[in-house]
Amino acid sequence: MKSTGIVRKVDELGRVVLPIELRRTLDIAEKDALEIYVDGATIILRKYEPACIFCDNAKDIVVYKGKNICNNCLAQLKQE
Repeated sequence: MKSTGIVRKVDELGRVVLPIELRRTLDIAEKDALEIYVDGATIILRKYEPACIFCDNAKDIVVYKGKNICNNCLAQLKQE
């Protein structure tokens, strides 16, 4: 993990501001969704990208009956 040297306080509503430089670097825009992960005592924020429920691929996603499926897995399901 790489330190940015940026320190922010949590406000009374539990919010943390991500600096504009960091958002630009990571291509995070207003209203973008972030995923929250926990690894021990570490909190990890990651830009949310819908992924296939079977292979975790985030390219060529199709929503089928409310589930994200990539074209490759969809083709395999059609063959079975």
